[in-house]
Amino acid sequence: MEPGFAVPQMRVPSQPGAADVERGREQLGPEQREREPGGAAGGVRGEHTHSEPPVRVVQRASVRGQILDALRAALVRGELRPGEVYSAPVLGERFGVSATPVREAMQQLALEGAVEVVPNRGFRVVQRDARELAELAEVRGLIEVPVILRLARTVAVERWVELRPLAEATVRAASSGCRATYAEADRAFHRAVLGLAGNSQLVRIADDVHRRVQWPLVAASGGRAELVADAAEHGALLDAVVVRDLDAVRVVVEGHFGACGGLLG
Repeated sequence: MEPGFAVPQMRVPSQPGAADVERGREQLGPEQREREPGGAAGGVRGEHTHSEPPVRVVQRASVRGQILDALRAALVRGELRPGEVYSAPVLGERFGVSATPVREAMQQLALEGAVEVVPNRGFRVVQRDARELAELAEVRGLIEVPVILRLARTVAVERWVELRPLAEATVRAASSGCRATYAEADRAFHRAVLGLAGNSQLVRIADDVHRRVQWPLVAASGGRAELVADAAEHGALLDAVVVRDLDAVRVVVEGHFGACGGLLG
């Protein structure tokens, strides 16, 4: 039996059906639909074109992506325990898939610094101490704080207002008490804020550091109340930016990142 891994929540989500796919296509614009398989540029529905990848490749990538999402959520919730070794074949059995997509997902997590390869055994979940988490939180602050302060001065209020639904989503996620749900909503908000800078490399690097802060050991820190308070700061930031109160922006931002060492942030 795999150590520390007897949690039933970790299941690969079901694949979307044809009706779900069609509803998704209906929400696309005309030009986007034309680029979809079966659209004007993709040939008649059901007709094979040379530009279409084999279905098995799409399915494999989809399964790998779903497993990767499930493993990331398990890391945030503490279901995959720091220091424990997990084998791809055993995890594959629990997911109901072969070891290959699990191994590929684990390799991605290794690149992200969440696990490390143990030859002939599997993957060990990285065990971070408080100092390493504090260092990662400091790096996040060094990247994001000056950028957000600059954006607060230079970006139009209307663009900040557009981020309100994302801020509200973090509050709902925090209220649920699910750390994995909050982690995703939190990163989505921060990506959107940094996206106002128009620098995709900045967003990518900051998101990678943010994700690393959320990895093992955070599940033991804080609770629902702390998550709700953390999420509320997103709305406070928008409130301050909208009225151009730059002093308040600085207080909120510096306080928010000062707390990131102990929360998902």
